[in-house]
Amino acid sequence: MSEIMRQRRSVLGLSQADLAARVGVDKRQIRRYEAGETQPTLAVARSIARALEITVDELAGEDVHRIDLTGEWWACWQTWNKGMEILNPHRIRMRQKGDILDVLAVTRGTQKFDEGGYLWRGELRLWDNEVLMGWYVADEAAVRSKGTLYFALHQHGQQMTGRWVGLSYDGPILTGWGAIAKTEDEVLSIVNRLKSEGEPRL
Repeated sequence: MSEIMRQRRSVLGLSQADLAARVGVDKRQIRRYEAGETQPTLAVARSIARALEITVDELAGEDVHRIDLTGEWWACWQTWNKGMEILNPHRIRMRQKGDILDVLAVTRGTQKFDEGGYLWRGELRLWDNEVLMGWYVADEAAVRSKGTLYFALHQHGQQMTGRWVGLSYDGPILTGWGAIAKTEDEVLSIVNRLKSEGEPRL
C-alpha cells in the first residue's frame, strides 16, 4: 500500500500535505502510511483511495486490469420527436475515476434544439470491463429528458453498444438503441446495425 500511495500521489502531483488535507488526516499520518509504519483504518483507506482516484482494491495492491475510457467520444441515440425517429450523433467527453465515468455532451449533434438536440450529462459505472450502467439527465432547463443507460463494452474498449430508457419528447417512458464510439461514422453505423437486428422493446 505504501508504494502505491507514493506512486499515485506523484502521478497526481500531490504533496503529502495535499493528500492529508484531502483525506482529513495530519500529514505526519500520511508519512507513516507511506513509510509502512502503520496501516490506515478501512474508513481512512477509503478516503485515501478517493483522494488518489483509485479503488480500495488498487490501494491495497490488487492487480486490477481496468480499461481507461477517458477521452473524446461520439454518442448516438435512437429517439423520437413528434413521432419522427431521430438518430443524433454528438460529441461527448468521458472522464474516468476508478470504475466511475463522468459523461458530458459537448455538442447537441446534428439536431437543433427544437428538433430534439440537447446537451446532457450522466454517470456510468464500469463492471468487470464488460458492462457500463448508469444515468443521464438533460443539462438544459427546457428539456425534461432523463433516464438510464446500459452498454456492453467491446473487449478492447473501442466501442459501447446498448440502450437507453427514460423520459423523452414523445412520451413518459421510451427506449431506444444507443452507441458510443470514436468516430461519427462508426457510431451511426453501430446504431443502424442495432436497428436492423431488431426493434427495441419496453
